[in-house]
Amino acid sequence: MTNDHLATYLRDHLAGSVGAIELIERIIEVYEGQPIAEFCKGMRDRIVADQEELRAVMKAIEVEESSLRKASAWLAEKLSLPKLSPAGDEADDIGLVQTLEALMLGIKGKEALWRALGEVQASWPPWENFDFHSLEKSALEQAAQVDEKRVEAARAVLRGQGEFGMS
Repeated sequence: MTNDHLATYLRDHLAGSVGAIELIERIIEVYEGQPIAEFCKGMRDRIVADQEELRAVMKAIEVEESSLRKASAWLAEKLSLPKLSPAGDEADDIGLVQTLEALMLGIKGKEALWRALGEVQASWPPWENFDFHSLEKSALEQAAQVDEKRVEAARAVLRGQGEFGMS
């Protein structure tokens, strides 16, 4: 592996996936037993699967993971926790709206990653068996699903019609 720019790009996306999984785990914890937690459990599984696919892409061209970048993502996620639950472990629905928005933006970044990798796939023979088009399409679907939940939560919270996650 000789392309430092590509290695940095892949490592940064892997770090982002670590942060996304941490965010989802926090939503699941705060909203346990609520519909949004169940939705997030399914989304977490899909993101974990994509993360493993990214690791395979990296391994195929001998890019090692960066523990510093993953630690940075973990720290950034921890710093965002007060938005989700400023009063300890009680749910804050505007925090949920903002967390879902951040998650959706991260998934849009993953969509862009898969598209970019598809564009250079021919330059990297070890990637010939990866289906970047399908991964991109899956990310597009994930982002739409998260955005649907974000809009639903925003509608409830911003109209003042009660708590989204608690119903």
